[in-house]
Amino acid sequence: MSPPDESAVLDALRGIDDPEAGMNIVDLGLVYAVRIGDGRIDVDMTMTTPACPVAESLVDEARAAIEAIAPSTAVDVHLVWEPVWNPSMMSGTAREFFGWDR
Repeated sequence: MSPPDESAVLDALRGIDDPEAGMNIVDLGLVYAVRIGDGRIDVDMTMTTPACPVAESLVDEARAAIEAIAPSTAVDVHLVWEPVWNPSMMSGTAREFFGWDR
C-alpha cells in the first residue's frame, strides 16, 4: 500500500479541532508542512500560542489521524514555533468563521 499524498494527510488533519478556537488545525493555519517520502510522513505544526494548554494532545491527535490513514508508515509530528503563528495564516474558511472576512 502506498503512502497517502499531502492532500489526504491534510484532509485527515482537518478532522482535528483546536478546542479553544472551535476550528480545525488546517484551516487555522497551524499545519506548516507535510513531507512524504522514504516510508515516512513528517509534519510541522504549531499552536496559536506557546502557552497553549492542549499542545501535546493536539500533536498526539495529529499523529493518530495520520497513522489511521497510513498504518504502515512512520509518522512524526514536530511542534515548531517559527514562524510565529498569526491570524493571517488562517484559511478564508477560518477567517469567515471568525467574522474577519466581512
